[in-house]
Amino acid sequence: MGKLFDAIDERMREWLQGQRMFFVATAPLSGDGLVNLSPKGLDSFAVLGPRSVAYLDLTGSGIETVAHLRENGRIVLMFCAFEGPPRIVRFHGRGTVFEAGAAGFEELAASFPHDASARAVIRVDVTRIADTCGYGVPLYRYEGQRDHLGAWASRKGAKGLRAYRAANNARSLDGLPGLAEGDA
Repeated sequence: MGKLFDAIDERMREWLQGQRMFFVATAPLSGDGLVNLSPKGLDSFAVLGPRSVAYLDLTGSGIETVAHLRENGRIVLMFCAFEGPPRIVRFHGRGTVFEAGAAGFEELAASFPHDASARAVIRVDVTRIADTCGYGVPLYRYEGQRDHLGAWASRKGAKGLRAYRAANNARSLDGLPGLAEGDA
């Protein structure tokens, strides 16, 4: 059934690259705070090394993951096989936020296709790699990526995206600090 891994090997890397969606979960330190779980897609995941991964954080209506990581660093990424043999892989670790325009962002962002809506790169130093059977995950047929976010970002333009982030990404739902550019 489940297995722990010391590192991301080539076989796992290939499997990860074949998954078109993954999930990210974080939580604030406060027991009253809201746990966050977000689906991710759009070719936004990269393996950086045997125990290091990253994903491109795209502009959205909330900023929970960034705020939680800035507060406590805890994060888990989960991949599920929706096609082919059943499998779930989880990466538990410590996440670091590299906000667009900050040191380290450009170097990490080069691991992904360009996306005008990118607001940060989240790098995860993985402390635990585990897989489980995934027998309960249903099969789904992939139809394609949605183009809504890219079209929305193009209509907004760089200035409009900065204004949107300042209005919507400065604080989490629990009031934790989000993007630094939201403080401007």
